[in-house]
Amino acid sequence: MAAPAVHQARSSKTESYVDNKRKDDIRQANIFAARAVADAVRTSLGPKGMDKMISTASGEVIITNDGATILNKMEVLQPAAKMLVELSKSQDIVAGDGTTTVVVIAGALLKQCLTLLNAGIHPTVISDSLHKVALKAFDVLSAMAIPVELSDRESLVKSASTALNSKVVSQYSTLLAPLAVDAVLSVVDPAKPDLVDLRDVKIVKKLGGTVDDTELVKGLVFDKKVSHSAGGPTRVENAKIAVIQFQISPPKTDIEQSIVVSDYTQMDRILKEERNYILGIIKKIKATGCNVLLIQKSILRDAVTDLSLHYLAKAKILVIKDVERDEIEFITKTLNCLPIANIEHFRAEKLGYADCVEEVSLGDGKIVKITGIKDMGRTTTVLVRGSNQLVLDEAERSLHDALCVVRCLVNKKFLIAGGGAPEIELSRQLGAWAKVLQGMESYCVRSFAEALEVIPYTLAENAGLNPIAIVTELRNRHAQGEINAGINVRKGQITNILEENVVQPLLVSTSAISLATECVRMILKIDDIVTVR
Repeated sequence: MAAPAVHQARSSKTESYVDNKRKDDIRQANIFAARAVADAVRTSLGPKGMDKMISTASGEVIITNDGATILNKMEVLQPAAKMLVELSKSQDIVAGDGTTTVVVIAGALLKQCLTLLNAGIHPTVISDSLHKVALKAFDVLSAMAIPVELSDRESLVKSASTALNSKVVSQYSTLLAPLAVDAVLSVVDPAKPDLVDLRDVKIVKKLGGTVDDTELVKGLVFDKKVSHSAGGPTRVENAKIAVIQFQISPPKTDIEQSIVVSDYTQMDRILKEERNYILGIIKKIKATGCNVLLIQKSILRDAVTDLSLHYLAKAKILVIKDVERDEIEFITKTLNCLPIANIEHFRAEKLGYADCVEEVSLGDGKIVKITGIKDMGRTTTVLVRGSNQLVLDEAERSLHDALCVVRCLVNKKFLIAGGGAPEIELSRQLGAWAKVLQGMESYCVRSFAEALEVIPYTLAENAGLNPIAIVTELRNRHAQGEINAGINVRKGQITNILEENVVQPLLVSTSAISLATECVRMILKIDDIVTVR
C-alpha cells in the first residue's frame, strides 16, 4: 500500500494525477438522463403525433399532447433532466406553443454534444460554438419571416389553427382558431398595442354538450346558479349591478363569547334588531336602484342568511353569492364598476350597467350570463363545453396554446413557415457557414446543423412516412432554393408549406432555438454533482 503513496508524493512536484474519469461520467449521465426525457415526448411531436395518457398518484387521468403538460406531470428526479422540464415550461411562458419542439431540439443537440465530447473536444469550445450557432440561427430565421398585420385576420387564424392541429381536439380547429383570434383581438388595448394580458380572457369550463358548443361570450359568465332560496328573480333587464365585499347578515361579536338571554321578550328584541339591521342594509341597496348583487365569498361569517335572501327576493334583487375573491378584479374590470367594501359607501356611481342578466340552463347545471354591458372593459369570456372532463381539460389547454400563438403575433408581427421548413433551412445554411469557419468551431457547427434535422425527421417518422427519404428530398428542395418547402403530413409528401396554410409565429421558432441552446450549454458546463444532505 505504501509504495504508490510514496511514489505519488514524489511526483506531485512535477505532474499530478487528476481523475478526469468521474467528470466525464457525470457529464454523460446528465446527457443520457436529459435525452431520455426528450425521447419520451418525441413521439408526440407534430399533427400526427401520439397522445400521452398520464395517470397521477391521486388516480386522476390526463390525456394530452402538450409537451409542457406531459413533462410537468412527470416525476423527474435527475437534476439535469429537471432542466428539460423547466425548459418546456419557459417555452410555454414565452411563446405558449412549441413546447415539444424545444425539448426535442435540446435532445438532438445533446446527442451531438456527446459525440463531440467523445471525440475529445473541450466542453467550453462546444458551448461557445453553440452560442454562435444560436445567434446565427436567429438571423437566418428573421430573414425567412413574413411580416403580418393585425388587421389581416386570415393569417392570424391560419397560425392559430396550425397550433391546434397537433392537439387532441384538432378536428375542432376550424371553430377554435377564429375564436382564439377574436378573443385576443378583443382584449388588445389600442393604447398599448403590443401588450396582451391573457388574464383578460377568462375560460369557463362546463361539462355537457360537445366541443362544437364552445362559444365566445361578450360579457360575463358565472359557473354558478342564482340563489333562489326565497323565489327571487332569475332574469333582470336593464340591470344595475353591484359587486359587494361585505356581508348582509346580522353582526357577530368580534371575540368568542356567548350572550345569555333569560326571557322571551329579550329574545324577540334580538331577532327584531337583526331583522331591522338587514332591512336597513337592503333599503340602502334598493335606494340606489341596484337590482343585481354579486356577493363575494366570506370567511368570517355567512355572507347572506336565509332571512336576508328572503328580503332581497322581496325587493326583486337578483343575487349571485360565493363569488371567488380572485375573480373580483376580472369582474370589476369587465363591468366597469367598483367593488363596494362597506354599506356606507354604496352609491349609484359604483354600479355597473348591463342590458340583461339571466340564468341559463346548460347540460345538467345552470350558468348566469351577463350580456350587453355598458362601457365594457377590454375583457372577454370563453365558455368551453365538452362531453367528459378529459376532453374539457384538453380543450382548455389547446385553447390556451392558440391564444398564446395569437399573442406572439401581436407582440412580434412576423410569421414563418411550419412543417420542418425553418429547421431544414437552418441546417442547410449553418452547414454552409461551417465550411467558412476554421478549426474546432467548424466541426462543432457542422454537427449542430445536423442535429436540427431531428424536427423534420421526427415529423415524418410520427406520420408513418419514410423519414430518411423525406429528409433527403427536403434537403434537395432547399438546396434548389425552395425556402418554404416542408413536410405536408396530410398528403404525405413535400410541398410548399405556405400554400398549405401551415404557419407559426416567428417568436415560437426563435425562442425554441435560443432556449434549447441555452439549456444544452448549461448541461455541458456541469462537471460534478454535489449532494448536500
